[in-house]
Amino acid sequence: MKTTRDKQTTYSYKTMKSPVGRLKLVASERGLAAIQWENDDPKRVRLAPLVEDENHSVLLEAERQLNDYFAGKLKRFSLRFDFAGTEFQKEVWRALAAIPFGETRSYGDIARQIGRPKAVRAVGAANGRNPISIMVPCHRVIGSNGKLTGYAGGLETKAFLLKTESRKEHRPTATQHDHQLRKPSRINARPLIF
Repeated sequence: MKTTRDKQTTYSYKTMKSPVGRLKLVASERGLAAIQWENDDPKRVRLAPLVEDENHSVLLEAERQLNDYFAGKLKRFSLRFDFAGTEFQKEVWRALAAIPFGETRSYGDIARQIGRPKAVRAVGAANGRNPISIMVPCHRVIGSNGKLTGYAGGLETKAFLLKTESRKEHRPTATQHDHQLRKPSRINARPLIF
């Protein structure tokens, strides 16, 4: 299993508070490399060396976008990602990134999408190694029976994220603010770059 990453890369990180606990954001000079949970298995995503940098531009932008996401203001992230993984893993992660906000897919759906319908277990393994939780929405992948399956942030967090994404936008009724009704704005996001 060959991964594409040079051994000289230095990563910057910062932590942030979120509704799902503290998150560690990690970036290289090439883009966002990881979003890790405070209780994350250290073997799940291995990036070293790490240097704390509260002012790294990619990390500040990642924090801003995550805050907007949790506030219900953002449905699509627009950061450059710097993935460390095999070509197969990156293919799976690109498929995850294409799952629309508020929708779910099964592992089989992802396997078929990438043209490898028999690779369901390998898709599940790559999903579990996704280094950029939330932004590359592996939480949107569920079992073929519709049940929630494993998640690095925990099943409660997965359920919270899916519930957050399924909420309908609050709109005032015509009797409340008839003159203030307007169409929701579209989020203009750059395409995800891997």
